[in-house]
Amino acid sequence: MRLLYVVTEDWYFLSHRLAMARAARAAGFEVHVATRVADGAARIEAEGFTLHPVPFVRGRLSPVGSVAAIRALRNIHRTVQPVIAHHVALQAVVLGSIAALGRPVRTVNAMTGMGYTFTSGGAKALLLRPLMAALMRRLLNRNGRTVLVQNPDDREGMLALGIDAGRIALIPGSGVDTAALQPLPEPDGPPTVAFVGRLLADKGIHTLIAAHRLLRRRGIAVETLVAGTPDPANPASVSEREAVQWNDEPGIRWLGHVGDIPGLWARAHIAALPSRREGLPMSLLEAAACGRPMVATDVPGCREIVRDGATGLLVPRDDPHALANAIETLSASRELRLRYGAAARQIAVERFSADAIGRQTVELYRSLV
Repeated sequence: MRLLYVVTEDWYFLSHRLAMARAARAAGFEVHVATRVADGAARIEAEGFTLHPVPFVRGRLSPVGSVAAIRALRNIHRTVQPVIAHHVALQAVVLGSIAALGRPVRTVNAMTGMGYTFTSGGAKALLLRPLMAALMRRLLNRNGRTVLVQNPDDREGMLALGIDAGRIALIPGSGVDTAALQPLPEPDGPPTVAFVGRLLADKGIHTLIAAHRLLRRRGIAVETLVAGTPDPANPASVSEREAVQWNDEPGIRWLGHVGDIPGLWARAHIAALPSRREGLPMSLLEAAACGRPMVATDVPGCREIVRDGATGLLVPRDDPHALANAIETLSASRELRLRYGAAARQIAVERFSADAIGRQTVELYRSLV
């Protein structure tokens, strides 16, 4: 049984779909990966997966680039003849679904947080939204198509777009390796908040920086670690110049890309993600696995892992004052941090572990074939 993952970026497959692919391989599937190749080829091939480069273009409307990606995917379908194609995120869902037209293949179309088109209030997104919604209805309501969402809010969003209820499956996230990520003792020193993610306005990075400044003005010596890089292909990205300038502010350190996730959480007391919308954020799942309390916005995706008053604190979106207050509350109480962190670890193991999500994903694949 041949399974084809279609993902726009190789790093995203490795960070967000590797656990699923390993579970599928263990269940007897022959795994193929179609993606834009940057520097992840060796890691993907070392897993025993077959890699197929695809010239995806992100960040701008490119009819020529879209046609080239569809043509490449059509060629892969003819060569590989997969029984299932698993498309990840909006661009891969749309282009992959077009490429699969007329092919004897079942498709799993994973909507991870809805993407810029459906979350931004910008003019470009508002213009594209109805056109994209109409295209998705035509593509995803066909026979053999399954829409995979990560939280109940996204399921309701798919229904609102006109996707048939019987085609929607819900699996909470992509799985976190709770064996590799273990609970960590708190570090010494001042209360430290860590943010992990792309440096996007939609991820709430500006809200976090504003909250840090508010806390410093209150005389609270909080430290903030920012792990992640700008994403020039995303219109909501900050510039690298802005990220570098954060290092000039007291208590803020921009770390860039961080590969050592346990090492990062060993340096931080609190995880923060004031995002505007998520599918189910890997950064918070990893923080929870390491036993860190969390502060996040009360939005789809975040509220699945951050249970207010149990594993962390939820705040309104785009509200730096509320975020600063929540961080101050956790900074002032080690007992509260430890209690929330232990509960976060427990829910990560019970609901969101790579093993649990892998089993559910394989069950979905088997139900389709």
